[in-house]
Amino acid sequence: MLSNKDEELIAVATEAISQRYRNKWQEVGAAMRTRDGRIVTGVNIDAYIGRIAVCAEAIAIGRAITESGDHGIETIVAVRHPKPGEPGKIAVVSPCGICRELIHDYDANARVIVPDSGRGPKVVTIGELLPNKYKRGSE
Repeated sequence: MLSNKDEELIAVATEAISQRYRNKWQEVGAAMRTRDGRIVTGVNIDAYIGRIAVCAEAIAIGRAITESGDHGIETIVAVRHPKPGEPGKIAVVSPCGICRELIHDYDANARVIVPDSGRGPKVVTIGELLPNKYKRGSE
């Protein structure tokens, strides 16, 4: 069950992509609550060369660090805007594998809001999304 704070985060991510949606350029919005209570948003940055694209979650994490330092990730969520003519509405999406690694690197205890097979969003830990995470030899 989502808390009011979780619902607020989904609404903020939805607002971020609603205001900045550009077909084929900005389709995903993210919102993150830091451990000190701030909410930071981001939208994805797409590119003609796909591998240089940057996910919305990475933008939100970078903004949080840039604007006031690394205070950890309490909760993070990403939402996707449908393309023109595509059925559906803005909905919660799961972070990609790269974002899972990034979220875990910046806060191994982060909560992540993800879709739950048609039952609406749910909250899981980043460790549940990325079990047996890669670590360097000395960690």
